[in-house]
Amino acid sequence: MRLCINPNCNSQNLDTAELCQQCGCELLIDRAYAVKRLLSDKSGFGTIYEVEDANQHPKVLKILKPEFNDQPKTVELFEQEAFLLGQIDSTGLPKIDAYIHHYLPDKKKLYGIVMEKIEGMNLHDWIYSHKRLSEKMAIGWLKQIVRVLKIVHQKGYFHRDIKPSNIMLRPSGKLALIDFGTAREATYTYLAKIGSVGGVTKISSAGYTSPEQERGFAIPQSDFYSLGMTFLHLVTSTYPLNLHDSHTDIYHWRGVQLKVKVQLNKKWKKD
Repeated sequence: MRLCINPNCNSQNLDTAELCQQCGCELLIDRAYAVKRLLSDKSGFGTIYEVEDANQHPKVLKILKPEFNDQPKTVELFEQEAFLLGQIDSTGLPKIDAYIHHYLPDKKKLYGIVMEKIEGMNLHDWIYSHKRLSEKMAIGWLKQIVRVLKIVHQKGYFHRDIKPSNIMLRPSGKLALIDFGTAREATYTYLAKIGSVGGVTKISSAGYTSPEQERGFAIPQSDFYSLGMTFLHLVTSTYPLNLHDSHTDIYHWRGVQLKVKVQLNKKWKKD
């Protein structure tokens, strides 16, 4: 079956159909991708679908929700995600197939990104299906994501929304950082703005976002705070805010029964 991605329709159609029987919307995206099913409509600015290319290989299609079309800054962030991922060839990031414009019967435009479908589960789901992360795995996983962040930061960008649900565990055991819809370019102009009143557009995921980012003043180093909170959750199996003492602003994670011993309290050697 082919799914219509018109937000006012979403009807199912036969695999041979070129136009939606209900609304007349084109069913082949960019004349190449057939939409098979909805994966998520709760991913920030985007709606996520599974699609197949002409060779029936599964891909992911991320569509900017139409209500954001009239917000230039949001459209810019969405386009930037495709641009950033298109520059980098790494197993730690999803590969981009295409950036597309898809027109509805009423001539309204949908912005979309077709990218690699990463098999496996995200680390949020992993936490609830496994015991705490072992010391060896924690250090190995942490190194993997630090390497990915190094590449992203060297390109002049930072992620701004690192959390367990935005890290995928491939069947191979390798990790991939996803959802760059909130990434920002760390230009001198941007870094100057964070010193001004009001900062820049705030992106926040409770429990993982750094204090300065909560106030709208995110900087590249904020990614490492979020990464730290992510691994705090992984090694304790406890949501970070449940370990936080608001009176002292201290996370009491060392009191939790951990498999991780002393290595995470030390700096690991560079590879």
